[in-house]
Amino acid sequence: MVKNKLISSLEKVFPDEKIDEFDTIKSLSVLKGERFSFQLIHTNEAEEFQWSRYYKVEIKGALAPFATARDVSCVPVTKPINPHLCDDNHLRTTPGVYPDVLMPLHYRGRITTSYDILKSVWIEVDLPEDAPAGDYEIEIDLIGEEGDSYTHTLKVEIIDAVLPEQTLKYTDWFHCDCLADYYELEMWSEEHWRVTENFMRAAKRAGVNLILTPVFTPALDTARGAERRTTQLVGIKLDKGEYSFDFSLLERWIELCNKIGIKYFEICHFFTQWGAEHAPKVMATVDGEYKRIFGWKTEASGEEYSNFIRTFIVKFLEFMKARGDDGRCFFHISDEPNERNEQSYAKAKAVVADLLKGYPIMDAISDYKYYENGLVETPIPINNKIKPFIEHGTEGLWTYFACNQSVGVANRFLSMPLWRARSLGMQMYKYNIVGFLHWGFNFYNNRLSGDPINPYINQDGDDWVPAGDMFIVYPAPKGEVYESIRVPVFYDGLQDMRAMSLCEKYYPKEEIIAGMEKILGSPIEFDKCARSAKEMLAVREYINTLIKNATKK
Repeated sequence: MVKNKLISSLEKVFPDEKIDEFDTIKSLSVLKGERFSFQLIHTNEAEEFQWSRYYKVEIKGALAPFATARDVSCVPVTKPINPHLCDDNHLRTTPGVYPDVLMPLHYRGRITTSYDILKSVWIEVDLPEDAPAGDYEIEIDLIGEEGDSYTHTLKVEIIDAVLPEQTLKYTDWFHCDCLADYYELEMWSEEHWRVTENFMRAAKRAGVNLILTPVFTPALDTARGAERRTTQLVGIKLDKGEYSFDFSLLERWIELCNKIGIKYFEICHFFTQWGAEHAPKVMATVDGEYKRIFGWKTEASGEEYSNFIRTFIVKFLEFMKARGDDGRCFFHISDEPNERNEQSYAKAKAVVADLLKGYPIMDAISDYKYYENGLVETPIPINNKIKPFIEHGTEGLWTYFACNQSVGVANRFLSMPLWRARSLGMQMYKYNIVGFLHWGFNFYNNRLSGDPINPYINQDGDDWVPAGDMFIVYPAPKGEVYESIRVPVFYDGLQDMRAMSLCEKYYPKEEIIAGMEKILGSPIEFDKCARSAKEMLAVREYINTLIKNATKK
């Protein structure tokens, strides 16, 4: 017997689960200009084996023009968790196939309902800001090739308030070399620019408004003594000891960002990762020969590199000021230095600090001493080590998560429930977090970039990190992009923040937080996430109800 129903977008649907285990979603409320999702799950539970049956998916109603339907496809996962770093808020901890990729419907807009396999269709509605408030119904019809059909209806209330613009700065590191490697393209060829634009649009759609900008090849996830493919946007010439710079490729990058709507530029790190001990890879034309002039053999604070990087920063800022874009820049010294690297980090920063005075310098730093000692003005502590920064009242605080954040805190591993990722929105709202960083929007390499990987069959970088840490989008045919289900759900968390900030126009923040914590049954902390889809949805419905009541007054 064919079965199907509508469920929340916060559920992950594994092919060996039973449809009756999932609660039906019947209604929800949204704000104008909001993007929301839900799922249609389907299976065939006939008593005897039957071949797959085809059904056409039709979306009807006044909101249908804003709706799309995509297939949720599974990927193989061999490393779902770090065994020594796991709590009970994971869906599964063993190898298997996990739902993740959002692909276009196959068979000319149809789906296949399979015998004893549970599948999902992801339905997304992207409302315009001028959508009239009121009550709507979205009708989802499944029309079978044998004449049978099924109809489901979701009631949607559009509240008479526009979702405010995102103020949180969000960067998910954009790896241009991985695009060139996967599609076998020449770096910065016209085809590479086309693919880069597609992925940059996907990043913007995911909420990214701060883009990692490779003025040099980023000194990130590279084995000591090795190098990643050159992605340097700035042309450099060295002639008789004098440096000159060509910013034409960087200018094209900036114009592409403007076209797409990316607001800010995250200038790649000026020194190597994990300690700032060396210079990044820098290429230049020297006496007609294009070659590497700085890298692992270059001392970070040595005279040669210091002279170069200071010259570069002066010319770079002159270029950006002339464009009126210098205020859009954020700078880095070194990524993730630890307690043993204070001296090398301090020496490296001293090389450039006076030239960058007045500009934000930020780094992923989880040791509070770096901030306490004035080594970094804008620390980005990891979410499981953010507590000391909060307790000390750190202003302008950012946060991030990565491969080891799987106990208590929010993350996007494939083993985790989706409501766990969405929980980050209310956590960041409560603690006035102004920015979020993640290292892998599209990192398609294994550990330390030893080799490229196939993201459709290698989710962990060759037994390196838990599946889901390295990327949130998949490279599709012809340079297009497939989102993962984690993209819209994480974006829901960003939208939650925006709705909460709107709510604050009408109610004290303390009252808003108290109401959410009452629903959750505990204080909102970074190491406490929602425990169910029902809980997370109730938090958002509470916020929407407050806004609805306030706008009716």
